[in-house]
Amino acid sequence: MSLLFDKLNLPAWANWRAQDADGSWWVYEIEPQEYHQGWYENELGRRMKVEAGKANPEWRKTLGRIQWV
Repeated sequence: MSLLFDKLNLPAWANWRAQDADGSWWVYEIEPQEYHQGWYENELGRRMKVEAGKANPEWRKTLGRIQWV
């Protein structure tokens, strides 16, 4: 899945991205864990909301590593 937001505006620590069921896109420092309607970082790393999107019933398929060039 392609990123829906500008990678140039992401913090350097952002290593993972995922979308919650409500459509919110987040970036995470460490791989997030799934919970009932989205993702959480388990208090071990940083996270930041980067975009609000449309609700997505396929949100579980959005977790992915960010590839930095």
